[in-house]
Amino acid sequence: MYEWVKAFHIISIIAWMAAMFYLPRLFVYHCDAEAGSVQSETFKVMERRLLKAIMTPAMIASWVFGLWLVFGFIGFGHGWLHVKLAGVVLLSGFHGACAKWTREFAEDRNTLSPGFYRAVNEVPTVLMVLIVIMVVVKPF
Repeated sequence: MYEWVKAFHIISIIAWMAAMFYLPRLFVYHCDAEAGSVQSETFKVMERRLLKAIMTPAMIASWVFGLWLVFGFIGFGHGWLHVKLAGVVLLSGFHGACAKWTREFAEDRNTLSPGFYRAVNEVPTVLMVLIVIMVVVKPF
C-alpha cells in the first residue's frame, strides 16, 4: 500500500506545482490587460479555473496523501521531515496568497505590478528545491 500512497502523493504534488508555476505567470500577463476588456475577462476565467479545478484539489490531495505517508508509514521522528513540512506549510501559504490575488483580479482590484508577480513566481521553485532535497537526500 505504501507505494500506491506515495505514487498518488507524487502525482498530486506534480499537479499542484504545475499550477503554482502557471498562476503567477497568468497574473503577469493579466496586469497588462485593461480592466473589463475581453482579454481581462478571459484571464479571470483561466485563473479561477486553474485555482479551483486544479490547484486547490491538488493541494488537498498532496496534504492527504502526505499525512497518510507520515502517520501510516514514516512517522515524525526525522529532522528532514520537519524541514520538509515547514516548506510545505510555506508553499500552502503561497497558495493562499495566490487565491487572494485571484480574487483581487476577479474584482479588478489588483494593485501589484508584473515585476512583483515575476519575482514571486520564484517562491514555489525555491520551496520545491528545499522539499525535494529533504526527501531525497535526507541530510539529517
